[in-house]
Amino acid sequence: MNDITVPRADHHALSVQRQRLIHRHRPGLEAISLPESGLAWARAYCAKLRVTDTAIITLAVVITFFARFGFADPVSLGTPSGARYAYISLLVVLSWSISLAAFRTRDLRVVGVGASEYKRVVNASTTVFGLVAIVFLVAQVDTARWFFMVAAPLGLLGLLASRWTWRRWLIAQRKFGHYLSRVVVVGRREDVENVVRQIDKNSGAAYTVVGAVLEEEDSESDSGTLRNLRVMRDLDRVAEYATTLGADGVVVAGQPSNGSDFIHDLAWELEGKTVELILATSLANVAGPRIHFRPVDGLPLLHVEIPQFEGGKHVLKRGFDVIVSGIALVVLSPLFLVLATLIRADSDGRAFFSQERVGRNGETFRILKFRSMVTNAPELLADLMEQNEGSGVLFKIKHDPRVTRLGRILRKYSLDELPQLWNVFTGDMSLVGPRPPLPNEVLDYEDHVRRRLYIKPGLTGMWQINGRSALSWEDSVRLDLYYVENWSVVGDLMILWRTVRVVINPVGAY
Repeated sequence: MNDITVPRADHHALSVQRQRLIHRHRPGLEAISLPESGLAWARAYCAKLRVTDTAIITLAVVITFFARFGFADPVSLGTPSGARYAYISLLVVLSWSISLAAFRTRDLRVVGVGASEYKRVVNASTTVFGLVAIVFLVAQVDTARWFFMVAAPLGLLGLLASRWTWRRWLIAQRKFGHYLSRVVVVGRREDVENVVRQIDKNSGAAYTVVGAVLEEEDSESDSGTLRNLRVMRDLDRVAEYATTLGADGVVVAGQPSNGSDFIHDLAWELEGKTVELILATSLANVAGPRIHFRPVDGLPLLHVEIPQFEGGKHVLKRGFDVIVSGIALVVLSPLFLVLATLIRADSDGRAFFSQERVGRNGETFRILKFRSMVTNAPELLADLMEQNEGSGVLFKIKHDPRVTRLGRILRKYSLDELPQLWNVFTGDMSLVGPRPPLPNEVLDYEDHVRRRLYIKPGLTGMWQINGRSALSWEDSVRLDLYYVENWSVVGDLMILWRTVRVVINPVGAY
């Protein structure tokens, strides 16, 4: 689900208006107790980020100052060069802080979810140091190189680490139902249920659904997805209902029967309230960066970029694959030797296992793995087909008798996949991408599933960091297709980082 957010109006009279609504007895709007506003915690969280950001920037610049003049000289600040450098340091701190604010790195819509927060921090930092470089060049500041050698990398890494740490804390709090923005979902029953399901199953979602408003003609009972929600059937009173529930936002799911008239009428009704209007688009598998707005004489046109499977971005991806896989092969070579020796000692047969898989555009290649099964595993497959626990075209058994004792450990921590770094280095695979399927699996693919073959298969990917073998076939396909059409270099870096966490704390691997 992709959200398009209409900026909220911020007014101090909200509490008064809520109290009036609480005491107003109207059918379908009973008095309720109101928890703390989601907007309140969000602002407090952003204030913590502001303090942390300033502290990290200041520390990075202070370290740069002492790296320039030395820690042993306590009177450096009293010298003309030291005083001048101190003023320049203060200018860098202020400029960097202003840049973080200007790039809206603490915007409530990006903090705590997705890659946008990290991207904005990087863009703000690189921009400010680009401008500083120009100023220093014009002013002929001879000590400027220290800021680029020490302050820039140290500060940027510190900012990213700080944001990541705060995000871990925030996600942990959200798992207990804290620090969530409350929303009311509006629309047809099918659309509302879909939005509610997506929010409920996403542990990283920033929302919790507190109510729903369905089309008036809907007469079904409120069971299943909506059973624990306050459900109303009057689209004319959405704004009033959201305020009564103390909601922070109204999510319009799909296209209500009244169309655009309903949306702009609702936007007008929400004016003067600290409630934002959120439109849940029906564009499947489309990430935010591919969506652009272009108004034409009051007509808001939504442009959706068509996925590109060639070009400079893919060249950059290939270059990244070669460098990282090459370094990894060299660094991990001692581990390869140890694992190969243990595999040979654990069971008869070779240490490595080779198998035909299908790659980009349907071309086949030989994938490499550490052997985790007995050598005659293919011959035993036919006898195990009735025990298949996999979904869709996949064959999986949680306690597969063909897996060796050491093989269970290798599979649990994905160590059996490490030789595929060679496949990445030679160009058959990528570090990140859809899982490489077997030829017999591809034969059973539906037409839309074949889009998984538009890019190279990956050593890791979306399904590996979202449950692996515990996922249903439909969810695996959905995640892979989303990646195929919306991947980015920054997204790949985040997937690789999350893969490390999944390997350390394995879930769904067997």
